[in-house]
Amino acid sequence: METARSSVIVAIDGPSGTGKSSTSKAVAAKLGLSYLDTGAQYRAITWWMLNNGIDVGNPAEIATAAAKPVIVSGTDPAAPTITVDGEDASGPIRTQEVTSKVSAVSAVPEVRALITELQRSIAAATTGGIVVEGRDIGTTVLPDADLKIFLTASPEARAARRSGEVKGSDLTATREALIKRDAADSGRKTSPLAKADDAVEVDTTELTLQQVIECVVTLVEGKRVAA
Repeated sequence: METARSSVIVAIDGPSGTGKSSTSKAVAAKLGLSYLDTGAQYRAITWWMLNNGIDVGNPAEIATAAAKPVIVSGTDPAAPTITVDGEDASGPIRTQEVTSKVSAVSAVPEVRALITELQRSIAAATTGGIVVEGRDIGTTVLPDADLKIFLTASPEARAARRSGEVKGSDLTATREALIKRDAADSGRKTSPLAKADDAVEVDTTELTLQQVIECVVTLVEGKRVAA
């Protein structure tokens, strides 16, 4: 259809467990757009730091090493890929160790500057439009995005979803970990997790994934018509 060929940049932000990744991938696939998971890039650099003996509790050491790894992101929503120095990192970056350290690494200004530039270059080089998901896309990375969406959900709903993704995880512990990460991401000085002033907020607490996808698709199509 004609709208599927219209170029549009969509920024989808929000904390963990709101359905960001599933929604972003599905919307991109449905509308024929590219897809970028920016959180995976921060996980990738964190994984590299852990693998290379960098003290992730030492911001100065992180800053010095930040430019060393070569991170390449694939933008096919049906099969998004990420490599670090040519090695497939899509599995290793999802470990609990990486999850527990990524906020500390991504808070370092030098890391954010490098990854932000990488994200902007990917978006600029994409023809036909892209859905970019993360925590600071609408506010910092792509402030001129055609459409900005901020997904939210109650901590309880988010913990239930995240626990469902990780076998044998404890719901209470998952909820506490999510709240702790929210505080770290929202409180960092450089590009904190925040809703852009012109973003459309979508509370996914009471919605099924399919309902969230349909809502976002409608918003994107409305933006294309307006353009």
